[in-house]
Amino acid sequence: MQFDVIIIGGSFAGISAALPLARARRKILVIDAGERRNRFAAASYNFLAQDGREPGLIVSEAREQLERYPTVHWLSAKAQAARRTSNGFAIEIDGEPMKEGKRLILAAGVADRLPAIPGLQERWGKSVFHCPYCHGYELNQGRIGVIASGEHSMHHALMLPDWGETTFFTNSVFVPNADQSAQLRGRGVTVETTPVREIAGDRADVCLEDGRIAAMDGLFALTQTSVQIPWAEQLGCALEQGPLGQFITTDAAKQTTAKGIFACGDVARAAGSVALAVGDGALAGTAAHQSLMFGSD
Repeated sequence: MQFDVIIIGGSFAGISAALPLARARRKILVIDAGERRNRFAAASYNFLAQDGREPGLIVSEAREQLERYPTVHWLSAKAQAARRTSNGFAIEIDGEPMKEGKRLILAAGVADRLPAIPGLQERWGKSVFHCPYCHGYELNQGRIGVIASGEHSMHHALMLPDWGETTFFTNSVFVPNADQSAQLRGRGVTVETTPVREIAGDRADVCLEDGRIAAMDGLFALTQTSVQIPWAEQLGCALEQGPLGQFITTDAAKQTTAKGIFACGDVARAAGSVALAVGDGALAGTAAHQSLMFGSD
């Protein structure tokens, strides 16, 4: 069977991309490896009508609704490779026959690499976060720490005082200049220059190299991201390097630099959230459908 569209990734962006195609009665295949980026978080916030719900429940409910459409096929697997064919694209999957589609939507997200501080990874999504709009409110204007991972963390530190009493742990990776120090003072940010040894405690206690412990209600840290689809470049998709890592280049309609391939969600933007991923997916799905109607094969 040749599908009209194959979607790599079945989380928020991928399912959102699939919906307009399903409603246009196009034959689509969603290939999902089950690795949602926000799988470590117990609740998803800042998403219309779903505020505070468990993200896994949102996705499972969305999948159930999607699979009610008779032209939708779902495969729980990891896409190993892809190649362009005379009729579109062929996707390789371990233990499965080759899957062929006329169009391809990449929605597999990104992988996060946290600063190498013991205890940080274990608290990721629980008391260590990356998005103030998604998790800042629940800290109830308490004690918030920002762990520096580079110069871009300065922006994080200047934002967080709207959500609580903020301490900027520069951790020997960033030294604010005079202007930046003045900005931080103006926002009421405390700057802590002693290196961080580890993160401990039930919440997010910052243990410093000099033996002091700064008890925090939550921490924010910027990650470096990498695209979860290593073969995207081989298909001709250009990648960009933003301040927080890699993402796939797209135009306003989510078309990549490779003909017939679209990308959406965190894999296709310099910053991500559930709401943005859903909007991105809807745009990519609609654009892929219109390319089937009006584009050339």
